[in-house]
Amino acid sequence: MAIEVRIPTILRSYTGGAKVVEGSGDTLSDLLADLDSRHAGLRARLVTDAGALHRFVNVYVNDEDVRFLGALDAKLSDGDSVTILPAVAGGAFGFAAAAAIAQHGAAAAAIAQHSRTPVTAG
Repeated sequence: MAIEVRIPTILRSYTGGAKVVEGSGDTLSDLLADLDSRHAGLRARLVTDAGALHRFVNVYVNDEDVRFLGALDAKLSDGDSVTILPAVAGGAFGFAAAAAIAQHGAAAAAIAQHSRTPVTAG
């Protein structure tokens, strides 16, 4: 059984830089165990010590969120495509970072404008 697994950039250090790897298993849990046997440490980045998917990791089987398919018990078939996506943070911090970047850009523009102003001897 061959299942294609798309690996996000942040986890590619576990797959030797590979964007896509193949694995096998009847369930998502089986697939992750199979992948971990060839890419040590990958499963620990996706599954908690309690045996559940980390809340900041999204996994899709054929574009369906596994949380609606039984999570780690989600059934897999030959030819399925599994995509692993880390959750993206945002919210107030994201807006604060954007504001800081905008302020930095405005300050840099003011400095650049000032440096273009000719200096006259008084």
